[in-house]
Amino acid sequence: MKFWDWYLKIAVFSAMVGGSMELFMIKTGFYDKVTELESEKRTWEGSPEAQAIRDALNPWRNLDADATKKP
Repeated sequence: MKFWDWYLKIAVFSAMVGGSMELFMIKTGFYDKVTELESEKRTWEGSPEAQAIRDALNPWRNLDADATKKP
């Protein structure tokens, strides 16, 4: 390879930047907060209130049922 030293420098620099970003996210509790938010989101999406809102905001919910009823 003609520019192997240049590629090696970029690979090392990229690994250092990625590692420092991961370390920052671990130290600041980013993953814990994201896990908590995702859990709350999944709980809300499974609730009856969320289903009622989805049904109310979807004007095409009965379109397929009406199309299959008509001969």
